[in-house]
Formats: sequence, C-alpha cells, structure tokens
Amino acid sequence: MKTLLLATAGALAVTGFSAPAFADAGDWQFRLRAISVSPDESADITPIGGDVDISTSVVPEFDITYFFTDNIAAELILGVTPHDVTAVGTSLGDVDLGDVTLLPPTLTVQYHFNPEGQVRPYAGIGVNYTLFFNEDLPTGTVLDSIDYDASVGLALQAGVDYMLNERWFVNFDLKKVWINTDVTIDATTNLSAVVEADVDIDPWIFGVGIGWRY
Repeated sequence: MKTLLLATAGALAVTGFSAPAFADAGDWQFRLRAISVSPDESADITPIGGDVDISTSVVPEFDITYFFTDNIAAELILGVTPHDVTAVGTSLGDVDLGDVTLLPPTLTVQYHFNPEGQVRPYAGIGVNYTLFFNEDLPTGTVLDSIDYDASVGLALQAGVDYMLNERWFVNFDLKKVWINTDVTIDATTNLSAVVEADVDIDPWIFGVGIGWRY
C-alpha cells in the first residue's frame, strides 16, 4: 500500500495538473489498485453452534472498464484474496479452520457523473461470482477436510477518478459484495462428525490505485 501511494505521489509530481481529455464512448481504461478486503462475516454452524471470524486481506487488484457511452461503462474486477478462518464460540471452543483463497471476479455496470471533468465520480451495481480454492487446514488439526461451495451475489460500488492528464488518473473505490457459501467440515476420523455451516462473508472492499485510459 505504501509503495503504491508513493508511486501515485510521483505521478502527480511528474505529470502536473494538466487539463484532462474528454471521455468518449468506446474508450477503455485499466486500473491497478491496492485493496483491503474486510469481511462483515456471520455464520450458522450445525450442530456445534458458534460464529465465524475471517481475517482482513490486503492484496493487489486489476480491473478493466469499457465505456458504452460517455456516462455508462462496464467494469470487470479481477483479483484473489487469502483469508484465515476460525469458528468461534462453538460447543468445542474456538476451532481453527485454516485458510482459504477466494477468486471473486465481479462485473459492474457504472454511471459516470462528470465524464469531461478532472474529478469523475461514478456509482455501479453488478454481480459477483466467487470460487474458493487452496483450502489449507492447520497442522495437527482433528479435521479431515473442509469444502466451500461457490457463491453468486450482488455487488455495489462507488468511487472517483482524478485525472492527472489526458491518459493517467488516480482512483479511489469502495465496494460492498455479498458472498454466501455453504461449508462442509469433515471430522469423521477423530470426532465422528460432519459439521455444516452457512457462512456470509459480505466484505467491504476499499481500493486506491492508478489508472490509464485509452
């Protein structure tokens, strides 16, 4: 995050505050962001009860935007986010469920409010499809395996591009994404049990980065 902010400051110093070019239909733009993915998690765990704690993740993210008109665009957001997962307050106490990586490609349709200005705010709504992989249980666990089902959910977005010149800009972006997964925890070898959990991850995602428009 610190490196990206220093690069942004350097871009400001080099390019100055020259007048931005007008936005046009048919334009493409590309952003590289540092994002903080902060889950707003909850869970229904059967039969042991309790809740879930999922760690915040800070990772790079890349997105591609295409403008259908001067105001209306579609953005595809790409990245992966690793998280540590713990079942908390269960009848077995706190249970370390290891870590898992999320691949959550998200497509939003955006409205850009000031496409010809230096400050260009936008809002978007779209859909998220999340896959789970690299499920890694902790060393010495009594669990045999853990499985997460894929998720489809709503995504909301708001942000602003600040044009440095006709091509380069700084971006600030906030998203709320609804992710729900059914989790199966197999502990038949040591506990003779299979635990099912309905988990809402629902992260807030804040990003800051730089972009290029073509």
